[in-house]
Amino acid sequence: MKPNYRRCISCRKLALKQDFWRIVRLYPSYEVKLDQGMGRSAYLCPQESCLDNASKKNRLGRVLKATVPKSIYESLWERLALED
Repeated sequence: MKPNYRRCISCRKLALKQDFWRIVRLYPSYEVKLDQGMGRSAYLCPQESCLDNASKKNRLGRVLKATVPKSIYESLWERLALED
């Protein structure tokens, strides 16, 4: 079986799917969740620079074509702090 590769929306790095955080816009509710559900997905490196760029430049909102609540960014910052 071939490995699943994905690309970070911030730094454009190509890596295995499990190396990224997955942010999903659920269908049909357009609700944005972390790591679960079916719908449009965006992948982000678990690095401070990528998360900072994604939040400042609204990259998640543009890729997902939905408004991303601040609670999603807060959860990602908490995950980043736990990984360090």
